[in-house]
Amino acid sequence: MPKSVMIALGGNALSPKGEAGTIHQQFAHTRESLDAIMHFVNLEYNICLTHGNGPQVGDELFRMELTHSDVPPLPLGVCVAETQGSIGYMIQQSLQNALKEETIDREVVTLITQTIVDSDDPSIKDPTKFIGQRFPKEEAEKLAQKFDWTIKEQNDGEWRQVVPSPLPQYIEHGRSIQTLVDNGIIVIASGGGGIPAYWNEDGNLEGLDAVVDKDLSAALLGRVIKANELWIITDVDRVCLNYGTENEEALTEVSASDAKQYLDEGHFQAGSMGPKIQAALYFLKYHGDKVVITSINGVKDAINGNNGTIIRN
Repeated sequence: MPKSVMIALGGNALSPKGEAGTIHQQFAHTRESLDAIMHFVNLEYNICLTHGNGPQVGDELFRMELTHSDVPPLPLGVCVAETQGSIGYMIQQSLQNALKEETIDREVVTLITQTIVDSDDPSIKDPTKFIGQRFPKEEAEKLAQKFDWTIKEQNDGEWRQVVPSPLPQYIEHGRSIQTLVDNGIIVIASGGGGIPAYWNEDGNLEGLDAVVDKDLSAALLGRVIKANELWIITDVDRVCLNYGTENEEALTEVSASDAKQYLDEGHFQAGSMGPKIQAALYFLKYHGDKVVITSINGVKDAINGNNGTIIRN
């Protein structure tokens, strides 16, 4: 049976920092990203893709705020659903075209996916998930006051809106996703970490205004579909200790126990590399073979063992 891979594609891969993020730019970056994904297709992996949506869902909320006096705004959970559809459409269409060009007969489907969370998760009262555009402090404070945002500094001089990010507990439609993946269909699922939902007192599903971390959700979905490998595609070639300092040290291959130690020592920022390492440890705990963290341009070399950070038990 072919190996199966869970691939988590960062939202910034489709809408990089410093760009306007027009739909034409996002389509262009999507096509560039799928050059890397095609390496897994050519190696005949069974594939499940997920993607981030931080820039895109932030823009959706910004649009809501700017037009709220004329058009009723939508809650954050619905914005997550909208970005699942729009980003899924870009990836699906671009991948279909790439497969057609190489005369590969595989179907691609996008599944709108809910992720079950705890309605009492502590993050709901203490939002930490960065979304949307980056602003200088003064501009961010004006926007926060105008639109009732919570803002925090992500990098030196870069301020962004933050929203709740509860931990994923369960992926809806997991059996359907596994069945499709096991039959060779490329599935795009749990986009943006999944639409946050919880079971209310009446036993019914209800949406929640939050964003689930896409890497933690990818690790959970990877466990559900029994993936052999988890690939986390981000904006750096390798994980580093002492990142951004004179003592920066790139990690090429590391054990899960060492990665846990580095995480506990505070080497990985909570808003960036931290959740990726947590996701890797979770995936490896539940029978995953390996996790690779690398950039979109580093995928081919990482497949050949010449790039990226590999984490194994």
